[in-house]
Amino acid sequence: MRTKIVAIGNSRGIRIPQTLLKQCQLEDSVELEAKNGELVIRSLIKPRTGWTQAFREMASKKEDRLLDPSLSPGSEWERTEWTW
Repeated sequence: MRTKIVAIGNSRGIRIPQTLLKQCQLEDSVELEAKNGELVIRSLIKPRTGWTQAFREMASKKEDRLLDPSLSPGSEWERTEWTW
């Protein structure tokens, strides 16, 4: 995707389409880095943020069970199909 650099007051910037913002999980604040002649824009939201707390809550509610019992430890599938 190509875009133009535009004047924004005394600075210059680019407009980022909403679809790209959502896809990259870019919100109000981002991290910028110049690297090998490229401008890298990173989300401050790290992947899997909040997962640890969510898993703790699931465990406390006894919701941390396998949805497919055929894949449980010691199952037929594990004994015949899984390779370590």
